[in-house]
Order: sequence, then structure tokens, then C-alpha cells
Amino acid sequence: MKDRAKLIIILIISAAIIIIGFTVMYITQKVQMNSGYVTGNTAGNLNNKGLFCESDGVIYFSNAYDNGCLYSMNPDDSQMKKLTTSGVTSINADSHYLYYFLDSGQTGDKFVQRNYGIYRSKLNGKNAKCLKRGNAIALQLCGNYLYYQNFDNYNENGTELFKIKIDKSEDTRITDFMVNPACIVDGMMYFNGTQKDHYLYSLNPSNDSISVVWEGNVWNPIYYNGYFYYMDIGNNYRLCRYLPSQNSVEVLTNDRVDTYNIYGDYIYYQKNSQTEPALMRMFIDGSGVEMVAPGNYSNINIVSNYVYFNAFDSSVPMYRTPLYGSVQVSTFDAAEDAAIREINKK
Repeated sequence: MKDRAKLIIILIISAAIIIIGFTVMYITQKVQMNSGYVTGNTAGNLNNKGLFCESDGVIYFSNAYDNGCLYSMNPDDSQMKKLTTSGVTSINADSHYLYYFLDSGQTGDKFVQRNYGIYRSKLNGKNAKCLKRGNAIALQLCGNYLYYQNFDNYNENGTELFKIKIDKSEDTRITDFMVNPACIVDGMMYFNGTQKDHYLYSLNPSNDSISVVWEGNVWNPIYYNGYFYYMDIGNNYRLCRYLPSQNSVEVLTNDRVDTYNIYGDYIYYQKNSQTEPALMRMFIDGSGVEMVAPGNYSNINIVSNYVYFNAFDSSVPMYRTPLYGSVQVSTFDAAEDAAIREINKK
């Protein structure tokens, strides 16, 4: 009887351990959902490839000195860490995860299988999981879904808009035409038309219905402090802003604009000119125009303390200037030093 009692106790303890083990595994592997319409990055950054993203005091960025691999750091450049071994764009973050488009490419003399698609990982880069294999030109987090532009060489429609749930349980085509999902504010997506017109449209993520907001001539809209900022296609891509409450338009600059970004009190934009191209900045009302750097630049990404950019024809060097105060352009040496340290580890 004593042996039987011992056996029963052992079996009960073993069963309890197994149950606890499975419970812990379920909890640790279960995807944590967001409450409300959380967004993953600013529209301005995502319109510039989403190479930088700031969340909860941490900056995540694509390090061009290390083939675009994902790194994290504090705003003062400290605690810089490498999170992926492949290049990333369209970086998004919430309080639990990072989301990004990853592309390993093909390197070396021998064929290397290409891994590419939409990925989710923990904030430290661990437990990376591919949510969707394929090309995703741009993606933006909205609550518990990632809206993304999908391009398939075999698709007659070209680029289409999809959404996928962050736990990979759903993947749905929303439109059979191109929609830029970068601008999502308070649960509403705003985008410019790409087919018969360039009106300003809205998409309601609750039912994915589309409506006309304003019959303007809009490209790359950004909603900021009550205004829609946009490039005016009908007038040489000058930068304007539209105030819905008064149905009024203000011209902010007559410069032809290649790309722009907004943060705080400033707009940074690339001036297109045959003779005097330059990266410029001005206040959000169009005043205080000044040159940041002469030449042609792209990928203007902004976080709370710096504006990052690179020359149009080269991803390195990475340049930056303080967001506020006087212009002081310098190279992003901390990122290069971190990349060199990673190379020396091999």
C-alpha cells in the first residue's frame, strides 16, 4: 500500500509539472495583443523607408554601416545592440514587439537562400517569426493588424493593400490597387488616390470602408496637429497643408519637394533644383526657412532628438543633425563604430 501511495504521489507531481510546463510554454508563446489603435511609427518616417523608430525611450534603426541590420540604442547613442543579421526597413514597434520587413538578400560567390518578408520579434530581437513571406514595400501597425503594401510579380494588379493580424491568424486583401498605409491617426488611415485621381481618402480599419475626405491633388499626406500636410501634385510638388475645419489651403513653400518629414515644430524636406538642390528645414507654418545641407538627400527619418538622412546615391555615410537648435550636420559615427565591433567579433 505504501508503494502504491508513493506511486500515486509521484504521478500527481509529474502530471502537475507537465501541466505547469505546458501552461508556461503557452503563456510565453502567446502573442500579446494591443488595446486600441496603436500605431507603430510616424507617417513621415515610413514615407522615408521607416529606417528609424522610437518607442518607450528606445530607438530602433537600420544600420547602413552593417548592411541595414536592425540595431537598438538609447537616444544618447549608448547601449547600442545588434538585433538582426539581415537588413530591415519599415520598422514598427509597440510595447511588446518589433515589426519590420526583413530581406537577407544574396551575398558571396555561392548561392544563398533569400529570406524575406514581414517579421515580428521581441523588443530585444529574440524569437523572430516570419508572419508573411514575400515583398512588403511599406507597412504600418494599426492596433492588432499590420497594413502592408504587397507586390507580386505574378499579380496583374501590381501593388495591393493587405492586412495581417500580428499573431498571423488572418491575412486579408483590402484593395486591388496601391494604397500607402503610413498615415494612421486615431484608428483612421489617410492616403492619396493613385488611380483616376489624387484625392485625399480615408480608410476605416473597423470595416475597411473607404471614403473621400477632400478632392485635392495630394501626395504622401501626413496628418499633424489638425492639418493634412501634402505634396501638391498639380503645382510642381510644392508643400502645402490643408485645414479641414475651415476647408482652406496654405502654401508652405514653392520649392519642388522630393520628400519630407514632420516632427515637433519642424518640417525637413529635400528641395529639388537643377542648380541648388538642398536639404531644407522650416517651421510647420512655413516660416523660418533655412538650409540644412547642400546637395541631394533622401530617407529623412526623425526621432525625438535627431534628424537622420543620407545622400541620394549612397546609404553611407549616415548623416544627422539635432532636431532643434542650430544646424550641426555630422556623420553618425556611433553606428559605424558599432558595425565595426560586430565585424571584429566574427
